[in-house]
Amino acid sequence: LFRNYNTGGKQHDINNNHAKNMCSGINALFEKGARSTAKYSVIHSRKQEKAGPRLLAHVAKTSGCDRKAALEMTPDYVKGILKPIGMMESPVVLITDGQDSQVLNRLLADEEIGPMMMIVPRKASWIGGDLTLAIMSNVFIGNPASTFSGFIAKSRLALGLGHTYLYRKKDKSTGKWKEVCKKECIFNHRIMGVMA
Repeated sequence: LFRNYNTGGKQHDINNNHAKNMCSGINALFEKGARSTAKYSVIHSRKQEKAGPRLLAHVAKTSGCDRKAALEMTPDYVKGILKPIGMMESPVVLITDGQDSQVLNRLLADEEIGPMMMIVPRKASWIGGDLTLAIMSNVFIGNPASTFSGFIAKSRLALGLGHTYLYRKKDKSTGKWKEVCKKECIFNHRIMGVMA
């Protein structure tokens, strides 16, 4: 699939603009010899303007996931995913629409997550580079009400990649975050509506 990916250069997009390298995010964060073996997690933070809470509330109602967690991406939520699978010692990359700087500030301020955070340089951050970075990650944490997170989750599922986390809810009896809807829920029209 990625043998002949878009490397930019002399290629052009449909608007005749110079195409960008689909691996720009990976290339910016990891050294050349370590790119194919880099072990990292990606968090997709998407506020979705004023519609975000309404869209996530709909998905929460149909899937059972938390109504705010995927928008807020608190350290507790992120650690609740990464700790049990042993990914707290690996880099954590945030891709974002930039609308909610509180997410990044909270994660950077956390004493466990902060030192592991990596920020994609502005020059390397664009839709194609962010997609590739997230699809190829070891762990992806996204927002089930975001079509961008949905595309990443669907791509990862199609490639047979695990550790994609969208539908989470805190178990009141244990205080731990748990998956409430299987990974295939991203394709379920009852849960996702037109985003399936």
